[in-house]
Amino acid sequence: MSEAEPKALIQSVGISKSFGEVKANQDIDFAVYPSQIHALLGENGAGKSTLMKIICGLQQPDSGTLYWKGNACNIINPKAARAQGIGMVHQHFALFEGLSVAENIAFSIDGAVQGPKLEQRILDLAKRFGLDVEPRRVVYELSAGERQRIEILRALLLTPELLILDEPTSVLTPQEADQLFDTVRKLANEGHGIVFISHKLKEVSALCDAATVLRAGKVVGTCDPRNTSAESMAELMLGSRDITASRQATDPGAARLTVQNLQLQNDDQKLRIDSLQLRAGEVFGVAGVAGNGQETLFAALSGEARCKQHNAITIDGTPVGQFGPNERRAHNAMFVPEERLGHAAVPYMDLIDNTLLTNLANKNATRRGFVNKRFLIDTAQLICDKFNVKHAGTSKAARNLSGGNLQKFVVGREIVKQPAVLIVDQPTWGVDALSAVQIREALMALAADGSAILVISQDLDELLEISDRLAVLHHGALGTARPINEWTVEALGLAMTGSHNSLDHSNTGETA
Repeated sequence: MSEAEPKALIQSVGISKSFGEVKANQDIDFAVYPSQIHALLGENGAGKSTLMKIICGLQQPDSGTLYWKGNACNIINPKAARAQGIGMVHQHFALFEGLSVAENIAFSIDGAVQGPKLEQRILDLAKRFGLDVEPRRVVYELSAGERQRIEILRALLLTPELLILDEPTSVLTPQEADQLFDTVRKLANEGHGIVFISHKLKEVSALCDAATVLRAGKVVGTCDPRNTSAESMAELMLGSRDITASRQATDPGAARLTVQNLQLQNDDQKLRIDSLQLRAGEVFGVAGVAGNGQETLFAALSGEARCKQHNAITIDGTPVGQFGPNERRAHNAMFVPEERLGHAAVPYMDLIDNTLLTNLANKNATRRGFVNKRFLIDTAQLICDKFNVKHAGTSKAARNLSGGNLQKFVVGREIVKQPAVLIVDQPTWGVDALSAVQIREALMALAADGSAILVISQDLDELLEISDRLAVLHHGALGTARPINEWTVEALGLAMTGSHNSLDHSNTGETA
């Protein structure tokens, strides 16, 4: 390194890391400078998370050297990384479910500040950066979007010199994302270095001043995203593969899922749906700011939370309101929750056994108390093949998959069953551009075959792309559903914050 060159905050030289035969990183050279917002791009499994975990001390490289401000360093654990001045907001949240927001943050700062003083610092920081949190709420009550705010706040509370953001806008509204971008720019202007990991190339172009692209564990290019088209960056990431989805117009059929006069309280979230019909061949989108009842909506439709009235929910005319998930699956309804690791999949169980979890009502998988192992092995392999899940073997634990590959697996696990009704919460959260298109195409193909699909998502572009009708969930009430051509991203963003007249709770879920 030349003395004339400005010193990077963090620099990796020849970093390599393998997991068995899988080479996650191969001779990675990467550098982030003060006041720089540096995008790290690549498909799921390209090696982005592995490189960041090495920089954060969560993993150790097999070879290569890290430099902090020009000096070789050995970051042996996350505490050492924080001491250097490195903070990270992870894609998978590292929070204690049974502790409060403030208690979780206290752990990250080694208890340096606690009690009311810490709570006030959290509130002040939240107000400054537009991140709404309640310090005394227990984490298990919070949605994924609310948990992400905790991760962002506890990283910022340490005022890191280098801040790594892994898919930070995946559960934010456009307005919240703009607020986050303002925060990131302010930090960069104050001399902080930022690593921004995102699959949303429009965000990268608008925010970042440098980009490094990984493919199959190697650096395949660098660019200035301000002067590089999204198409060019996508080609660097993916090669020449197409990353556009095609929505085919369909004529919706009979109602497959109906909801009538549903009122439900689940933890601290309320839900009210006066009337909703989900029809065969239809993709019905539900937008909303995280924490406005999405978890309760999913719980109500999946059977994780039971209704007081059995006929409040029907599937193909059969009342299921008091049925649990497996009983609803027996009526050919399938469900994909937003939290893939821990809710959709058991981390330490292999992919074969994770396939069994949602097939207990499937006569091909179990009969008279016995498990058909061959069926599960074949099905797990079918899911991986059909949805291009990169894995080291279906007998390996789910936690070994990257976030995006696990997402493809848990979504594919339900789609391959050709359900009558599919309820999906955040279908492409943390998934690369090509994989997101593959999932969306699979959902639209499923609808074209006669399934009724309800998609809960914070990705407004996604909802506008795949939905036939769309409604906004605000303060637990589902607003009027309207054809997709009557919505814009801006109108949706306003409706999600309760600032738009399209919210009409007197006629919830149905078109006017």
